[in-house]
Amino acid sequence: MTAPSILCLGEPMVEFAQLSDGRWQQGIGGDVSNVAIAAARLGMSAGLISAVGDDAFGQELRRIWRREGVDHGGVGTIPNAPTGLYFIRQTDAGHAFEYRRSGSAASRLSPSDLPRDVIASAEVLHLSGISLAISASSRDAADAAVDLARAANRKVSFDPNLRLALWPLEKARTQCHRMMAKCDIALPGLEDARLLTGLQDPGDIVRYYLDMGPSIVALTMGEDGALLATSDRVHHVPARSVAAVDASGAGDCFDGAFLSRLLLGADPTSACRYAVAASALAVQGIGAVNALPTADRVSAFVAA
Repeated sequence: MTAPSILCLGEPMVEFAQLSDGRWQQGIGGDVSNVAIAAARLGMSAGLISAVGDDAFGQELRRIWRREGVDHGGVGTIPNAPTGLYFIRQTDAGHAFEYRRSGSAASRLSPSDLPRDVIASAEVLHLSGISLAISASSRDAADAAVDLARAANRKVSFDPNLRLALWPLEKARTQCHRMMAKCDIALPGLEDARLLTGLQDPGDIVRYYLDMGPSIVALTMGEDGALLATSDRVHHVPARSVAAVDASGAGDCFDGAFLSRLLLGADPTSACRYAVAASALAVQGIGAVNALPTADRVSAFVAA
């Protein structure tokens, strides 16, 4: 595995999304896999560190990563461990998720599985709170990867991506904020951040996280766009007006687009505007990956 610009660590999953006629559409998901694919579609080299089962679902994940140009040399195969699955049902209250991930191959990732040289060479290591939640060994692997990246003076990006079905709020708060203090780029969502910080005002939240140590905080706020904070300014980027169909994967699209633009030399505010536009395009289709936009599509949307 060669070192990609954006290296994502976490749990990939196979997705089944329910359509309006009751049929199920198969795709793939898992937050960090979505981030890697979003970045690759936008022209950035991206790769994954994880594990999948020795099953048809693991093979499907690899087939799609090959198609999307995502380096999966850091993804191991664990016999007798399943590849994680999740289901998206459309309800009157929006989309509802159900997971089949207990004992998944990715949850068995450990520090000994890490490609140390690749981590030390990638420009950004990206991970989420899910890797801290699914198992102790996965959490240890995440910590070891972050320590390797920091020792090599590489950037670390973190999205809490809170899933209270995986762990209690107090434990999530402790672990996510411990990782926030280690990262350079914080990418929380507003509802997650409100639960984790106990704060309500977006401005208070971004300043709270800046005080923890990140140099950049990009708080995604759904229909209200995003709030970008650095040491010298806080700037609101409004959302783009679109007809949203499915918001699953929108935050992951934002993360991949934001990191990609930063690595291409954009200033944080410009990168945030671009990421807001990309995520607006991503909500116009069903599934976490199907609607992720290409660079040409985002550029045309921004220009329009």
